[in-house]
Amino acid sequence: MIPRARRGLAASLAMSLTVSLTVSLTVSLTVSLTAPLTASAAPATTVPAADQRPLPTTGYVLASTTAAVIEENAPALAALGVASVPITSDGRDVRWPGALTRQLRRAHQHGLRAELLVSNYSNALGGFDSRAARRLLRHESRVRTVAQRLAGIVRRQGWDGITVDLESLSRADGRGLVLLLRELQARMPADRTVTVDVQPSPTAAGYRDRGFRIGAIGRVADVVVVMAYDRHGPTWSGPGPVGPLDWQRTVVEAVLTEVPAAKVDLGVAGYGYTWPSDGTGRSVTVRGARRLVAEDGARAVWKAGAGEWRARLSDGTVLWWADGRSFRLREELARDLGLHGRALWRLGSADPLV
Repeated sequence: MIPRARRGLAASLAMSLTVSLTVSLTVSLTVSLTAPLTASAAPATTVPAADQRPLPTTGYVLASTTAAVIEENAPALAALGVASVPITSDGRDVRWPGALTRQLRRAHQHGLRAELLVSNYSNALGGFDSRAARRLLRHESRVRTVAQRLAGIVRRQGWDGITVDLESLSRADGRGLVLLLRELQARMPADRTVTVDVQPSPTAAGYRDRGFRIGAIGRVADVVVVMAYDRHGPTWSGPGPVGPLDWQRTVVEAVLTEVPAAKVDLGVAGYGYTWPSDGTGRSVTVRGARRLVAEDGARAVWKAGAGEWRARLSDGTVLWWADGRSFRLREELARDLGLHGRALWRLGSADPLV
Protein backbone atom coordinates (compact mmCIF):
# COMPACT_ATOMS: atom_id res chain seq x y z
CA MET A 1 0.00 0.00 0.00
CA ILE A 2 3.05 2.17 0.09
CA PRO A 3 3.06 5.06 -2.41
CA ARG A 4 5.90 5.54 -4.85
CA ALA A 5 6.72 8.92 -3.34
CA ARG A 6 8.79 7.29 -0.75
CA ARG A 7 11.10 5.89 -3.34
CA GLY A 8 14.10 8.03 -2.68
CA LEU A 9 12.13 10.40 -0.48
CA ALA A 10 12.26 8.56 2.81
CA ALA A 11 13.78 11.48 4.67
CA SER A 12 10.90 13.77 3.78
CA LEU A 13 8.27 11.27 4.95
CA ALA A 14 8.37 10.15 8.39
CA MET A 15 5.85 8.05 6.39
CA SER A 16 8.50 5.91 4.89
CA LEU A 17 9.39 2.46 6.05
CA THR A 18 12.52 3.91 6.88
CA VAL A 19 8.33 2.58 4.45
CA SER A 20 4.54 6.73 0.91
CA LEU A 21 4.39 1.82 0.43
CA THR A 22 -0.34 5.23 1.67
CA VAL A 23 -3.66 5.15 2.80
CA SER A 24 -5.52 12.81 4.52
CA LEU A 25 -8.20 12.60 6.58
CA THR A 26 -9.85 14.90 8.58
CA VAL A 27 -8.60 17.81 10.74
CA SER A 28 -11.51 20.31 11.03
CA LEU A 29 -12.49 22.07 7.83
CA THR A 30 -14.21 25.34 7.71
CA VAL A 31 -15.35 24.73 4.18
CA SER A 32 -18.45 22.95 2.91
CA LEU A 33 -18.15 19.94 0.66
CA THR A 34 -18.99 21.98 -2.40
CA ALA A 35 -17.63 25.48 -1.83
CA PRO A 36 -14.26 26.25 -3.47
CA LEU A 37 -11.48 27.55 -1.23
CA THR A 38 -10.52 31.13 -1.91
CA ALA A 39 -8.53 31.89 1.25
CA SER A 40 -4.75 32.07 1.25
CA ALA A 41 -4.41 28.46 2.40
CA ALA A 42 -6.61 25.41 2.57
CA PRO A 43 -7.97 25.17 6.10
CA ALA A 44 -8.28 21.89 7.94
CA THR A 45 -11.30 19.77 7.03
CA THR A 46 -13.95 17.94 8.98
CA VAL A 47 -15.70 15.09 7.18
CA PRO A 48 -19.43 15.82 7.54
CA ALA A 49 -21.61 13.29 9.30
CA ALA A 50 -23.01 10.81 6.82
CA ASP A 51 -26.68 9.87 6.64
CA GLN A 52 -25.57 6.27 6.13
CA ARG A 53 -23.33 4.09 8.21
CA PRO A 54 -19.73 4.69 7.07
CA LEU A 55 -18.15 1.98 4.98
CA PRO A 56 -15.58 -0.22 6.73
CA THR A 57 -12.25 1.58 6.66
CA THR A 58 -8.75 0.23 7.13
CA GLY A 59 -6.20 2.81 8.21
CA TYR A 60 -2.55 2.01 7.62
CA VAL A 61 0.11 2.95 10.14
CA LEU A 62 3.85 2.64 10.56
CA ALA A 63 5.65 1.27 13.58
CA SER A 64 6.38 4.89 14.53
CA THR A 65 2.75 6.08 14.39
CA THR A 66 1.83 7.41 17.82
CA ALA A 67 -0.84 6.04 20.13
CA ALA A 68 -2.54 9.46 20.01
CA VAL A 69 -3.02 9.25 16.23
CA ILE A 70 -4.52 5.78 16.50
CA GLU A 71 -6.80 6.79 19.35
CA GLU A 72 -7.97 9.87 17.44
CA ASN A 73 -8.93 7.85 14.35
CA ALA A 74 -10.07 4.58 15.94
CA PRO A 75 -13.81 5.42 16.12
CA ALA A 76 -13.92 5.67 12.31
CA LEU A 77 -11.96 2.48 11.63
CA ALA A 78 -12.72 -1.21 11.30
CA ALA A 79 -9.10 -2.33 11.01
CA LEU A 80 -5.55 -1.15 11.44
CA GLY A 81 -3.00 -2.20 8.82
CA VAL A 82 0.52 -2.21 10.23
CA ALA A 83 3.45 -1.71 7.86
CA SER A 84 5.53 -3.66 7.45
CA VAL A 85 7.39 -6.96 7.39
CA PRO A 86 9.82 -6.93 4.44
CA ILE A 87 10.79 -9.98 2.44
CA THR A 88 14.51 -10.62 2.28
CA SER A 89 16.42 -9.59 -0.82
CA ASP A 90 16.98 -13.24 -1.80
CA GLY A 91 13.23 -13.95 -1.58
CA ARG A 92 13.73 -16.81 0.86
CA ASP A 93 12.34 -15.34 4.08
CA VAL A 94 10.96 -12.26 5.81
CA ARG A 95 12.72 -9.96 8.28
CA TRP A 96 10.94 -9.03 11.49
CA PRO A 97 11.61 -5.31 12.05
CA GLY A 98 10.46 -5.22 15.66
CA ALA A 99 8.04 -2.83 17.39
CA LEU A 100 5.04 -3.86 15.28
CA THR A 101 3.36 -5.76 18.10
CA ARG A 102 2.88 -2.46 19.90
CA GLN A 103 0.52 -1.39 17.11
CA LEU A 104 -1.19 -4.79 17.31
CA ARG A 105 -1.95 -4.20 20.98
CA ARG A 106 -3.20 -0.67 20.29
CA ALA A 107 -5.54 -1.92 17.60
CA HIS A 108 -7.05 -4.51 19.91
CA GLN A 109 -7.34 -2.00 22.75
CA HIS A 110 -9.65 0.02 20.48
CA GLY A 111 -11.61 -2.99 19.28
CA LEU A 112 -10.03 -2.95 15.80
CA ARG A 113 -8.80 -5.81 13.68
CA ALA A 114 -5.03 -5.76 13.23
CA GLU A 115 -3.55 -6.77 9.86
CA LEU A 116 0.16 -7.32 9.37
CA LEU A 117 1.45 -5.95 6.05
CA VAL A 118 4.20 -7.83 4.21
CA SER A 119 6.06 -5.90 1.52
CA ASN A 120 8.99 -5.90 -0.86
CA TYR A 121 9.79 -2.28 -0.09
CA SER A 122 13.54 -1.81 0.40
CA ASN A 123 14.93 1.01 2.50
CA ALA A 124 18.30 0.47 0.87
CA LEU A 125 16.83 0.99 -2.61
CA GLY A 126 14.35 3.64 -1.57
CA GLY A 127 11.67 1.75 -3.50
CA PHE A 128 10.10 -1.62 -4.19
CA ASP A 129 12.57 -4.41 -4.85
CA SER A 130 11.31 -6.17 -7.96
CA ARG A 131 14.22 -8.64 -7.88
CA ALA A 132 13.38 -9.74 -4.35
CA ALA A 133 9.76 -10.27 -5.39
CA ARG A 134 10.85 -12.24 -8.45
CA ARG A 135 13.20 -14.40 -6.36
CA LEU A 136 10.30 -15.23 -4.07
CA LEU A 137 7.36 -15.58 -6.43
CA ARG A 138 9.06 -17.64 -9.13
CA HIS A 139 10.09 -20.41 -6.72
CA GLU A 140 7.26 -22.49 -5.27
CA SER A 141 9.33 -23.78 -2.37
CA ARG A 142 10.21 -20.24 -1.30
CA VAL A 143 6.60 -19.17 -1.54
CA ARG A 144 5.58 -21.99 0.78
CA THR A 145 8.41 -21.23 3.19
CA VAL A 146 7.49 -17.55 3.43
CA ALA A 147 3.79 -18.36 3.79
CA GLN A 148 4.57 -20.76 6.63
CA ARG A 149 6.74 -18.14 8.35
CA LEU A 150 4.07 -15.44 8.07
CA ALA A 151 1.29 -17.76 9.19
CA GLY A 152 3.37 -18.67 12.23
CA ILE A 153 3.81 -15.02 13.14
CA VAL A 154 0.08 -14.43 12.81
CA ARG A 155 -0.77 -17.37 15.06
CA ARG A 156 1.83 -16.68 17.74
CA GLN A 157 1.30 -12.95 18.02
CA GLY A 158 -2.46 -12.84 17.51
CA TRP A 159 -2.79 -10.85 14.28
CA ASP A 160 -6.21 -10.91 12.63
CA GLY A 161 -4.88 -11.16 9.10
CA ILE A 162 -2.16 -10.52 6.54
CA THR A 163 -2.02 -7.83 3.87
CA VAL A 164 0.24 -8.77 0.94
CA ASP A 165 1.72 -5.63 -0.62
CA LEU A 166 4.16 -6.79 -3.28
CA GLU A 167 4.70 -4.16 -5.96
CA SER A 168 6.76 -3.50 -9.10
CA LEU A 169 5.93 -7.00 -10.32
CA SER A 170 5.84 -8.35 -13.86
CA ARG A 171 3.45 -10.69 -15.63
CA ALA A 172 5.62 -13.73 -14.84
CA ASP A 173 5.19 -13.11 -11.11
CA GLY A 174 1.41 -13.51 -11.24
CA ARG A 175 1.24 -17.24 -10.68
CA GLY A 176 3.50 -17.06 -7.62
CA LEU A 177 1.46 -14.25 -6.07
CA VAL A 178 -1.72 -16.31 -6.33
CA LEU A 179 0.12 -19.29 -4.82
CA LEU A 180 1.31 -17.13 -1.90
CA LEU A 181 -2.26 -16.04 -1.16
CA ARG A 182 -3.49 -19.63 -1.38
CA GLU A 183 -0.74 -20.89 0.92
CA LEU A 184 -1.48 -18.18 3.49
CA GLN A 185 -5.16 -19.12 3.47
CA ALA A 186 -4.31 -22.78 3.96
CA ARG A 187 -1.83 -22.20 6.78
CA MET A 188 -3.61 -19.56 8.86
CA PRO A 189 -6.60 -20.17 11.17
CA ALA A 190 -9.93 -19.97 9.38
CA ASP A 191 -10.92 -16.76 11.15
CA ARG A 192 -7.87 -14.85 9.86
CA THR A 193 -8.06 -12.94 6.59
CA VAL A 194 -5.84 -12.48 3.57
CA THR A 195 -5.87 -9.08 1.87
CA VAL A 196 -3.89 -8.20 -1.25
CA ASP A 197 -2.96 -4.77 -2.61
CA VAL A 198 -2.98 -4.38 -6.40
CA GLN A 199 -1.42 -1.56 -8.35
CA PRO A 200 -3.96 0.24 -10.54
CA SER A 201 -4.59 -0.29 -14.23
CA PRO A 202 -7.42 0.90 -16.47
CA THR A 203 -7.87 -2.60 -17.97
CA ALA A 204 -7.96 -6.19 -16.75
CA ALA A 205 -5.17 -7.02 -19.18
CA GLY A 206 -3.10 -4.25 -17.66
CA TYR A 207 -3.44 -5.80 -14.22
CA ARG A 208 -2.18 -9.12 -15.54
CA ASP A 209 0.78 -7.39 -17.16
CA ARG A 210 1.62 -5.90 -13.76
CA GLY A 211 1.61 -9.33 -12.13
CA PHE A 212 -1.94 -9.29 -10.76
CA ARG A 213 -4.15 -12.09 -12.04
CA ILE A 214 -7.18 -10.38 -10.64
CA GLY A 215 -9.66 -13.17 -11.38
CA ALA A 216 -7.60 -15.77 -9.52
CA ILE A 217 -6.70 -13.26 -6.81
CA GLY A 218 -10.38 -12.49 -6.27
CA ARG A 219 -11.18 -16.18 -5.80
CA VAL A 220 -8.45 -16.67 -3.17
CA ALA A 221 -8.18 -13.39 -1.25
CA ASP A 222 -10.75 -12.14 1.24
CA VAL A 223 -10.23 -8.49 0.25
CA VAL A 224 -8.62 -6.88 -2.80
CA VAL A 225 -7.41 -3.31 -2.26
CA VAL A 226 -7.09 -1.27 -5.44
CA MET A 227 -4.34 1.25 -4.71
CA ALA A 228 -6.08 4.06 -6.56
CA TYR A 229 -3.43 6.70 -6.03
CA ASP A 230 -0.09 7.85 -7.45
CA ARG A 231 -1.62 8.63 -10.81
CA HIS A 232 0.79 11.55 -10.72
CA GLY A 233 3.99 12.05 -8.75
CA PRO A 234 7.15 14.15 -8.93
CA THR A 235 9.53 11.42 -10.08
CA TRP A 236 7.32 9.85 -12.76
CA SER A 237 4.98 12.54 -14.11
CA GLY A 238 4.27 16.22 -14.35
CA PRO A 239 1.98 17.94 -11.82
CA GLY A 240 -1.45 16.42 -11.38
CA PRO A 241 -3.85 14.97 -8.83
CA VAL A 242 -2.65 12.04 -6.75
CA GLY A 243 -5.78 10.01 -7.45
CA PRO A 244 -8.39 11.80 -9.59
CA LEU A 245 -11.96 10.58 -9.20
CA ASP A 246 -12.64 9.60 -12.81
CA TRP A 247 -9.40 7.62 -13.01
CA GLN A 248 -10.17 5.89 -9.72
CA ARG A 249 -13.53 4.80 -11.06
CA THR A 250 -11.88 3.41 -14.20
CA VAL A 251 -9.20 1.38 -12.41
CA VAL A 252 -11.72 -0.07 -9.93
CA GLU A 253 -14.22 -0.94 -12.65
CA ALA A 254 -11.49 -2.91 -14.42
CA VAL A 255 -11.09 -5.04 -11.29
CA LEU A 256 -14.85 -5.46 -10.96
CA THR A 257 -14.94 -7.26 -14.32
CA GLU A 258 -13.41 -10.26 -12.49
CA VAL A 259 -13.78 -9.66 -8.74
CA PRO A 260 -17.06 -9.26 -6.80
CA ALA A 261 -17.53 -5.70 -5.57
CA ALA A 262 -18.17 -7.00 -2.03
CA LYS A 263 -14.51 -8.11 -1.93
CA VAL A 264 -12.99 -4.84 -3.15
CA ASP A 265 -11.69 -1.88 -1.14
CA LEU A 266 -10.91 1.49 -2.66
CA GLY A 267 -7.37 2.44 -1.65
CA VAL A 268 -7.10 6.21 -1.19
CA ALA A 269 -4.36 8.73 -0.50
CA GLY A 270 -4.01 10.89 2.56
CA TYR A 271 -1.03 12.93 1.39
CA GLY A 272 0.22 15.07 -1.48
CA TYR A 273 3.20 15.86 -3.68
CA THR A 274 5.26 18.87 -4.66
CA TRP A 275 6.62 19.69 -8.11
CA PRO A 276 9.30 22.41 -7.77
CA SER A 277 10.43 24.42 -10.77
CA ASP A 278 13.97 23.12 -10.10
CA GLY A 279 15.01 19.86 -8.51
CA THR A 280 12.98 16.86 -7.42
CA GLY A 281 9.66 17.06 -5.65
CA ARG A 282 8.66 15.19 -2.55
CA SER A 283 5.66 13.84 -0.71
CA VAL A 284 3.94 15.98 1.91
CA THR A 285 1.42 15.33 4.63
CA VAL A 286 -1.91 17.10 4.40
CA ARG A 287 -0.92 19.40 7.24
CA GLY A 288 2.44 20.01 5.59
CA ALA A 289 0.80 20.99 2.29
CA ARG A 290 -1.44 23.51 4.04
CA ARG A 291 1.51 24.91 5.93
CA LEU A 292 3.55 25.43 2.75
CA VAL A 293 0.65 27.29 1.17
CA ALA A 294 -0.01 29.44 4.24
CA GLU A 295 3.64 30.36 4.77
CA ASP A 296 3.96 31.36 1.13
CA GLY A 297 0.76 33.41 1.15
CA ALA A 298 -0.41 31.35 -1.83
CA ARG A 299 -3.97 30.35 -2.69
CA ALA A 300 -5.18 26.77 -2.63
CA VAL A 301 -7.94 25.87 -5.07
CA TRP A 302 -10.35 22.96 -4.76
CA LYS A 303 -10.52 21.00 -8.03
CA ALA A 304 -13.94 19.39 -8.01
CA GLY A 305 -13.32 17.11 -11.00
CA ALA A 306 -10.28 15.54 -9.38
CA GLY A 307 -11.59 15.84 -5.84
CA GLU A 308 -8.27 17.27 -4.60
CA TRP A 309 -6.56 20.57 -3.78
CA ARG A 310 -4.04 22.36 -5.99
CA ALA A 311 -1.76 25.32 -5.27
CA ARG A 312 1.16 27.13 -6.88
CA LEU A 313 3.75 28.76 -4.64
CA SER A 314 5.60 31.97 -5.45
CA ASP A 315 8.74 30.06 -6.47
CA GLY A 316 6.77 28.08 -9.05
CA THR A 317 6.34 24.91 -6.97
CA VAL A 318 3.05 23.15 -7.70
CA LEU A 319 1.27 21.10 -5.03
CA TRP A 320 -1.57 18.60 -5.22
CA TRP A 321 -3.01 16.84 -2.17
CA ALA A 322 -5.97 14.82 -0.99
CA ASP A 323 -7.55 15.70 2.35
CA GLY A 324 -10.64 14.91 4.41
CA ARG A 325 -12.93 16.46 1.83
CA SER A 326 -11.33 14.20 -0.75
CA PHE A 327 -11.86 11.19 1.48
CA ARG A 328 -15.58 11.92 1.84
CA LEU A 329 -15.96 11.92 -1.93
CA ARG A 330 -14.17 8.56 -2.12
CA GLU A 331 -16.76 7.13 0.23
CA GLU A 332 -19.43 8.24 -2.22
CA LEU A 333 -17.51 6.63 -5.07
CA ALA A 334 -17.07 3.38 -3.15
CA ARG A 335 -20.80 3.30 -2.33
CA ASP A 336 -21.72 3.99 -5.93
CA LEU A 337 -19.60 1.04 -7.05
CA GLY A 338 -20.96 -1.21 -4.30
CA LEU A 339 -17.53 -1.80 -2.77
CA HIS A 340 -16.71 -3.45 0.54
CA GLY A 341 -14.92 -0.41 1.96
CA ARG A 342 -11.92 1.89 1.83
CA ALA A 343 -8.26 1.63 2.75
CA LEU A 344 -6.34 4.79 3.67
CA TRP A 345 -2.60 5.37 3.33
CA ARG A 346 -1.93 6.57 5.95
CA LEU A 347 -2.94 7.68 9.47
CA GLY A 348 -0.78 10.54 10.70
CA SER A 349 -0.22 11.88 7.20
CA ALA A 350 -3.91 12.26 6.39
CA ASP A 351 -6.53 14.44 7.98
CA PRO A 352 -7.96 12.80 11.10
CA LEU A 353 -11.02 10.72 10.31
CA VAL A 354 -12.92 11.95 13.36
